[in-house]
Amino acid sequence: MLPAPRPALPAHRYYYLHNFQRALDWLGERYGDLLDGAEQAFLARFARLPQPSRALMVRLLMRRGPWFRAGKLVYEEIPDIGGAAAPLLALGWLDAQAPMELHELFALHTKPELLALFAGSVQTGAVHPGLRKAELLQALQPLHGAPRAYAAWNPQAPEAVWRVTVGDLCERLRLMFFGNLHQDWSEFVLADLGVFRYEAVAFDADSRAFQSRADVDGYLALQACRQALDEGAEPGALLQGVARCTSGNAWLEQRRAKVLLRIGQACERMQDWALAEQAYAQSSYPGARHRRMRVYERMERFADAMALAEAAQDCPESDEEAQRVARMLPRLRRGLGQGGAARAVGLAPAVAQLRMDLELDAPAQPAPVECVLRDHWHREAAPVFYVENALVNSLFGLLCWPAVFAPLPGAFFHPFQSGPADLGAPDFAQRRAALFEACLAALDDGSYRAVIRERFASKQGLQSPFVFWGTLSEPLLALALDCIPPAHLKLLFARLLRDVPANRTGFPDLVRFWPAERRYELVEVKAPGDKLQDNQIRWLQYCAAHSIPVRVCHVRWRGQAATEAA
Repeated sequence: MLPAPRPALPAHRYYYLHNFQRALDWLGERYGDLLDGAEQAFLARFARLPQPSRALMVRLLMRRGPWFRAGKLVYEEIPDIGGAAAPLLALGWLDAQAPMELHELFALHTKPELLALFAGSVQTGAVHPGLRKAELLQALQPLHGAPRAYAAWNPQAPEAVWRVTVGDLCERLRLMFFGNLHQDWSEFVLADLGVFRYEAVAFDADSRAFQSRADVDGYLALQACRQALDEGAEPGALLQGVARCTSGNAWLEQRRAKVLLRIGQACERMQDWALAEQAYAQSSYPGARHRRMRVYERMERFADAMALAEAAQDCPESDEEAQRVARMLPRLRRGLGQGGAARAVGLAPAVAQLRMDLELDAPAQPAPVECVLRDHWHREAAPVFYVENALVNSLFGLLCWPAVFAPLPGAFFHPFQSGPADLGAPDFAQRRAALFEACLAALDDGSYRAVIRERFASKQGLQSPFVFWGTLSEPLLALALDCIPPAHLKLLFARLLRDVPANRTGFPDLVRFWPAERRYELVEVKAPGDKLQDNQIRWLQYCAAHSIPVRVCHVRWRGQAATEAA
């Protein structure tokens, strides 16, 4: 459980410090055995610092560093910046004597300040005032290449300049707290944690994502490879580096597979097909197999591409892959000299048969076509709701709440998550298969109505990646439970679980109810010129194949020429 909050700091002045301390307390309790001596010392010493010093440290960690000019640090709640910095300097967490590179000095100063600072070097020759700042840096580099303390660069400086020395240590703590490095401290410490409410997850040692320091090291190594890739590093060397980052931690292996996929994509952009093939062959991440087929196609290795395509056709990793492979097969057959049918044009017959056309008066004021059609159809005896992805996801989220919030390794890192961190992982459902099966069993025994209603009440307002509280009203919930058969819900939920990242979207826009008949219909709405997206087509095909009532309504405005949609 979350450590008991420390005595509340003045919320209007030090709320960010209070939140940061809560994060450190959480790390100490959750990962204390994985922290080394320096990290343990940081947690202990930080808590004993004077409040202004702690506040200054957090402020600096939230800003881009590592160098800071004291004169630029202005915070109402820290009136004496120098006094607040003194204990941090004594601990070595700030350093006024650290060597500074010329480019770091340039980052701290404006061009006029730099011209004054290097007045002796700036003349009418190669180094002159007319140069842009970047050009001035390049021109001065040969003359002032050696790093030196800031006081040596600027002996007459009216202010102190400090370097934060605990940045790497705090980066490691940030990773362990968030479970990623794309969230920064400011995202958490500047949040009003009382605005949102979160499910209380029962954390224990077995549910930790990081079970050893080697796990944290492995994550950081993969992150360094990913960052180097983004910065244009040579993909071949990175591929070798990622190959050495193998781990027995399944969660980290998923991340490694994703980095391999990214390396493959970078190689494709460089048209290095051979290296791209190597990267994709080592990656088990969804999409890597299809990308590998495309690379084989580029290399005119049609037999290899066909072998992968046929394997994917027999056992697709997702509906999306099956759809892509179906489009690719005619090309591969032609490449193999097998001829074959031309690429299919238009929609599959099952989806084409769902089409209806409707002519309406154009709205007086601009409005979404979905809302116009909803209002046109809505009757007290046959209400219509604009739900899009909200209804099915919300019903699923309420029924399967215990499975979604199960404290599995790599799922929950801290108590302020709206959902599991591995929601987008390809094995999200597989890891929770037994839990989801238990939840879905309520659809078979008829208890699902009571379960969903109870959770709609008891979990009201709690953050969830599936439940759309703003859309799921009591009337909508009542109609859905009365009119949608449990067998249909089970079919919808089953497909959602087959590929959660892809299948959470693409649902039809409207739901129509006929309460007296306990009947419903899902309707995808298309304005003139709109076309169905691939994920929408996949849902429509599934619904049609399983006799779930659905249609596609193409709306055109009276007085305008009809625009055919594919």
